[in-house]
Amino acid sequence: MRTFRTRRLLAWLLSIAALFALVGCAHRPAATPQATPWNQAGQLVLVTIADWDADHGTLQTYERDTAGHWRAVMPSTQVVIGRKGAAWGIGLHDPPADGPVKREGDGRSPAGVFAIGEAFGYAPHANTALPYAAMSASHYCIDVSGSPLYNRIVDADVVGADAVAGSTEPMRLDLHAKGDQRYRLGFVIEHNPRGVAGAGSCIFAHLWKEGNSNTAGCTAMADSTMDALLPWLDAKQQPIFVLLPQHEYALLREAWDLPDMQGQP
Repeated sequence: MRTFRTRRLLAWLLSIAALFALVGCAHRPAATPQATPWNQAGQLVLVTIADWDADHGTLQTYERDTAGHWRAVMPSTQVVIGRKGAAWGIGLHDPPADGPVKREGDGRSPAGVFAIGEAFGYAPHANTALPYAAMSASHYCIDVSGSPLYNRIVDADVVGADAVAGSTEPMRLDLHAKGDQRYRLGFVIEHNPRGVAGAGSCIFAHLWKEGNSNTAGCTAMADSTMDALLPWLDAKQQPIFVLLPQHEYALLREAWDLPDMQGQP
């Protein structure tokens, strides 16, 4: 009889413990989403493309409201990207599990999340809250993979002519390429900031020649789009640039704290 009572008491105690465990689970707060390196970004320039091989896409701009949610700022507009489409770049995001990977000279624009660096142009000054660098005939972006200056904008008058030998990216295209205006205004997309050899270099947002002219890996846009972007972009807001194919965007949107584009202009 004592053994039977003991078993009943033990069963009762176990049921009470299970009940408290269920109550504890019911009131346990939901897990906090994993933080991203761009949690503090207050401005977002977003480019979405149809698929990895598309050479054009749609640009939209967002800023965070007081509740921390992304809201659209300007109407969407068309841009062009690399002639071969896009591939995963090196930025603020984790390395991708699959998909094409950006390489030097592959004609693809880097996909992912990137810091926005300094603005640049031909004029001494520009209307922007980004740091601005006026380019001269001696400024080059070094796209020579073996160079210690790889993926950096440098002044040949400072680093020496030998240091820029072989570079195909003069920053004053108007002076080196028959009046070309594509770099008259632009800003740096911080792909491959540590200068990993062969991973791709000199990625900018800049002006296009025509609306259907793709690039070697940059994102190009109409003058009016750049004229709207530069005054709005503010380094204090830690702005980011995101480029993704639509299917990748759908998979990563929530985890990467990106806007829900449904119903956006």
